[in-house]
Amino acid sequence: METVTKSENQVVVQEQNEIIVKNKGQITIPVKIRKKYKMDEGTRLKVVITEEGILLTPKKSIWDMIGAFSDKASVEEMNQLHNKLRHEEENE
Repeated sequence: METVTKSENQVVVQEQNEIIVKNKGQITIPVKIRKKYKMDEGTRLKVVITEEGILLTPKKSIWDMIGAFSDKASVEEMNQLHNKLRHEEENE
């Protein structure tokens, strides 16, 4: 593990790992990292090209968003609203 002092335009390195690119471009992300970011088989990653290199971040799915508004409405209320909107769309 490496600690770097943060300045305004500096990236903070929390941890470094070395991985090997296989013949088909495949890489293996270490278990510790997969567990930390809840990456299971089939998890989609967003690839971002930066000046420093490649950044891989877990891509959020609709299932990751479930419960995001639980303090605003109950599941039943959200279902009722969804059904109402669907019904309005069908009648247009």
